[in-house]
Amino acid sequence: MRRLAARGAAGDAGEVAAPAADSSDSAQGRSPSSWRLIDLCAIWDAGVYLPSAAWNGASSGVARRRLNEAERLSSVREAQLKRLKVTRPRVLGSREQGQVPRMARQPLPPWVHAAFLLCLLSLGGAIEIPMDLTQPPTITKQSVKDHIVDPRDNILIECEAKGNPAPSFHWTRNSRFFNIAKDPRVSMRRRSGTLVIDFRSGGRPEEYEGEYQCFARNKFGTALSNRIRLQVSKSPLWPKENLDPVVVQEGAPLTLQCNPPPGLPSPVIFWMSSSMEPITQDKRVSQGHNGDLYFSNVMLQDMQTDYSCNARFHFTHTIQQKNPFTLKVLTNHPYNDSSLRNHPDMYSARGVAERTPSFMYPQGTASSQMVLRGMDLLLECIASGVPTPDIAWYKKGGDLPSDKAKFENFNKALRITNVSEEDSGEYFCLASNKMGSIRHTISVRVKAAPYWLDEPKNLILAPGEDGRLVCRANGNPKPTVQWMVNGEPLQSAPPNPNREVAGDTIIFRDTQISSRAVYQCNTSNEHGYLLANAFVSVLDVPPRMLSPRNQLIRVILYNRTRLDCPFFGSPIPTLRWFKNGQGSNLDGGNYHVYENGSLEIKMIRKEDQGIYTCVATNILGKAENQVRLEVKDPTRIYRMPEDQVAKRGTTVQLECRVKHDPSLKLTVSWLKDDEPLYIGNRMKKEDDSLTIFGVAERDQGSYTCVASTELDQDLAKAYLTVLGRPDRPRDLELTDLAERSVRLTWIPGDDNNSPITDYVVQFEEDQFQPGVWHDHSKYPGSVNSAVLRLSPYVNYQFRVIAVNEVGSSHPSLPSERYRTSGAPPESNPGDVKGEGTRKNNMEITWTPMNATSAFGPNLRYIVKWRRRETREAWNNVTVWGSRYVVGQTPVYVPYEIRVQAENDFGKGPEPESVIGYSGEDYPRAAPTEVKVRVMNSTAISLQWNRVYPDTVQGQLREYRAYYWRESSLLKNLWVSQKRQQASFPGDRLRGVVSRLFPYSNYKLEMVVVNGRGDGPRSETKEFTTPEGVPSAPRRFRVRQPNLETINLEWDHPEHPNGIMTGYTLKYVAFNGTKVGKQIVENFSPNQTKFTVQRTDPVSRYRFTLSARTQVGSGEAVTEESPAPPNEAYTNNQADIATQGWFIGLMCAIALLVLILLIVCFIKRSRGGKYPVREKKDVPLGPEDPKEEDGSFDYSDEDNKPLQGSQTSLDGTIKQQESDDSLVDYGEGGEGQFNEDGSFIGQYTVKKDKEETEGNESSEATSPVNAIYSLA
Repeated sequence: MRRLAARGAAGDAGEVAAPAADSSDSAQGRSPSSWRLIDLCAIWDAGVYLPSAAWNGASSGVARRRLNEAERLSSVREAQLKRLKVTRPRVLGSREQGQVPRMARQPLPPWVHAAFLLCLLSLGGAIEIPMDLTQPPTITKQSVKDHIVDPRDNILIECEAKGNPAPSFHWTRNSRFFNIAKDPRVSMRRRSGTLVIDFRSGGRPEEYEGEYQCFARNKFGTALSNRIRLQVSKSPLWPKENLDPVVVQEGAPLTLQCNPPPGLPSPVIFWMSSSMEPITQDKRVSQGHNGDLYFSNVMLQDMQTDYSCNARFHFTHTIQQKNPFTLKVLTNHPYNDSSLRNHPDMYSARGVAERTPSFMYPQGTASSQMVLRGMDLLLECIASGVPTPDIAWYKKGGDLPSDKAKFENFNKALRITNVSEEDSGEYFCLASNKMGSIRHTISVRVKAAPYWLDEPKNLILAPGEDGRLVCRANGNPKPTVQWMVNGEPLQSAPPNPNREVAGDTIIFRDTQISSRAVYQCNTSNEHGYLLANAFVSVLDVPPRMLSPRNQLIRVILYNRTRLDCPFFGSPIPTLRWFKNGQGSNLDGGNYHVYENGSLEIKMIRKEDQGIYTCVATNILGKAENQVRLEVKDPTRIYRMPEDQVAKRGTTVQLECRVKHDPSLKLTVSWLKDDEPLYIGNRMKKEDDSLTIFGVAERDQGSYTCVASTELDQDLAKAYLTVLGRPDRPRDLELTDLAERSVRLTWIPGDDNNSPITDYVVQFEEDQFQPGVWHDHSKYPGSVNSAVLRLSPYVNYQFRVIAVNEVGSSHPSLPSERYRTSGAPPESNPGDVKGEGTRKNNMEITWTPMNATSAFGPNLRYIVKWRRRETREAWNNVTVWGSRYVVGQTPVYVPYEIRVQAENDFGKGPEPESVIGYSGEDYPRAAPTEVKVRVMNSTAISLQWNRVYPDTVQGQLREYRAYYWRESSLLKNLWVSQKRQQASFPGDRLRGVVSRLFPYSNYKLEMVVVNGRGDGPRSETKEFTTPEGVPSAPRRFRVRQPNLETINLEWDHPEHPNGIMTGYTLKYVAFNGTKVGKQIVENFSPNQTKFTVQRTDPVSRYRFTLSARTQVGSGEAVTEESPAPPNEAYTNNQADIATQGWFIGLMCAIALLVLILLIVCFIKRSRGGKYPVREKKDVPLGPEDPKEEDGSFDYSDEDNKPLQGSQTSLDGTIKQQESDDSLVDYGEGGEGQFNEDGSFIGQYTVKKDKEETEGNESSEATSPVNAIYSLA
């Protein structure tokens, strides 16, 4: 797990909520641009001083894993960091535990760097004059000194300036006045000095090349731009030339010169073939910095392609190609000699003489090079030699600057970035191979164009004040300093008694308004120049505030921040800070006030929250402003993602739990490898975690959780390692070629984070099974070379598969083929068998030999056979396949069999004999004396006499019994007479037949079975199985229509297995672990319903039902009654019943029901008619009285219960028990079983048909039932 602490640039300094400037601000001339500079500095400070994480002092393990992932800062930024470096106490521990250094931040965006540079100026005391005050011109934007333009575009030379009044502009070209009005192509942008040269109507850009300088002027002075050298980009064509083939001896050095046409800027050089394929470069073949292509030694394969130098020009975006070089390499050995190609020492194997190194560039043993300070130094050494030399770099009298030096072009080039004076000295490169070494010394001199030590700055003075302008620069050689005023040499300017020039300094004494001007300092040497403008402005201005009033700044606890108070006045006002209206000035201790008026608070605490007032004062008055500071808690990731190792295809979850200030909006996002993470359909992002489903190799990398608010952010990083299958091995090579072995070498592929455990070597041959790969051998994962044992006369091709814990790699690309010489076979085919397919033949078969055991061409087999123990001569035949059939054989006779391999080189070893048998015939006899004994209702035992061996006519496989159910002892029950069988393997005399149906008649026959089939059947035996117990009753159902009764229903057993005598029901009440007394009920065989009256409304009941025959009870089935209403429901009902509102509601309902009953009684007494709108339960007969209007007259008979139902004592109607006889459904008084064994009828008790009418139960209409249903 890696931990980063970083804060958003704007956030750490605080978020500034600036109210709109009021009219008074505008009246006083406050310019937004004048205070925006200070805000940028506040932002920069925020970026450097980050709020710390809530570290736990005791969690040393976590602290050790936190990483400082800051990138190297520039020298200016490093100086600022050192000057402002701070520490902070731990948050979770006590403050006495010590201080924890701040963690360095990640790289900042470029705009923050720019803000930092501006901040340095502001901290140094540079003060901007508000634009509403008069001031001399200041150059704000200009083109670079060396200005190269594209000839296809219009020319733009920039020059912009500010001043009050607004400046006017004019230009010089080549030190002469440039009259823009005379050239129609040249124009100047409005309110700007930028020149635009338009070529849309024609003209040549080259005509405008030269040195330009811009002058910005108003009545207070003149400011100058740099001298801008305008050049037009050039991309000249390559001169046409015919190149002869380059003839070179193998092993000799070679340089192919590029000589590109001179362009502006210089083109980018690269080498390709004429077919636009890039030239592969390595330490033997590489391109030099001058664009030439160097061969340290030429090899034969170098002439497989041609070589063309290409130049790409930047502005025109064109590529020009030189005519290609073709090589002709003279060699002593053919290229297709595989033994030489695979030789470990290629040069000696190819007859190339080894030689010591010599330098191709630079020539000789010593050279010198000059470089300017701040530029990159590039030193290059390219050497020839056989073998190819290695290059090493050294500095005489010291080490190479490790932080700035890097090696390029396969160590042939040394680059030192940002050169300084201490990098001068002697460097040498050492080229070495096994034949020797040479060195080349390069003397490096560092010169310098002028660079600022003290650049002149604008000078703002009040009348009568003194001041000075300083212009100090350094360089090599030492630069000269020239002063100018308003663009003219100071010597030719009008004399000024208040001004004195002292070398690089101008001193002003008792300045007056007339002293206002713009001074130029020009410092130069032979390598360049610097030009700076600095004006002297004399003003008399009372203090004024330049920022909006009453700003709100929010900052993070324990952060370092600065409150800005940009101001202006002349003379320069003094500035003081106060907190919450207190009289003491804030300076010292935790506070520091900069020259520009900014108040720095070194470590923000909760008590620092409040209102801060800045007051600027000079002799002309004072001004003040207020800033309100709010302190927020830092954003902290307290549960960070951990480094994880996951197998491919698994699921990974990275945690990221955050604490933040509740008044700030939190946003959690994720980065992968420091780039925004795309959340696809395999990923799920939640507030506190990231889940990756089906991890793949591409998911490996660093994952950073970024928790950010408007003010700050916290980062936590973890690395996900994905264990994948290894990459395929590559570059297979065959060496040490021998008759029966070869060495195979390969380069392992990437193990994808899971160590390779094994290598599997496979081979393929192109004679017997072309394209089919076979495993050859297996080797540990620590080796990459193995000696393979080979078989004769095989054209081998090899490949290698790498294996790790995750799986196997893809196979490598195949090696080249290698064929071994032939030999006689060393083995014979295996799995030789002799078996008859008919009664008069024998088929001899064997497993054919593969390619690695054939050992030679035309592999064939010599097949021999003879009858066993007869001493007759061997019969033999030569077979090319893998089977042979011997005909006209006796039935089931043993034979001796031999199969021998043979190829064109000879025969294999003498084979061993194998016993085979000719074909079998059907058995001639059946088992005798078959005896049957009934063991129980479902099983019998059998006993028989064995048959004579000669009647079997083959190998005795088994005795087999065929039996079938002839009928059932239950009358009129259809049974299936499908034949079944029971097998008794081997030569046995007894066996058991089980899983028979009880109470049935069976028949049985016995046969003998050999490999050909069944023999004749024995005499038929008959037997009867006794009565058994029935199967379980079917479809046992338990219903609970109310809290008082439970209805039970069931169907007859599927298999009665005898004469049914009745049913036994056992039931018991239980409540949790409490169990009541068991109750047993016995029913007649035709009863299938029963009703249980509950005695306990809370307990449940467990019912067990079984059927009986004369033998006993059969399998039982168990069911439980439904769960009653829970206790909470019962208590709730009891509670409601005692409530007054419920009692009143019930009384109202009872009163309404009573009124309805009275109305019904009156209607009935008067013979009222009631329309019937719903179907009655009993269909109407023709005798039912019906009125024409669809109404019916109700009589007293309506109060009777429906036919077929019985009214119980509690007012409900109970379904009457069924005592139907199934005889009514049969064909007589005797019962029988259906085909599936289901009971149809056997009982003689006839049911009462009147009791079967109306099987539906109903409830009498009563108010009690109505009220019960409502409850």
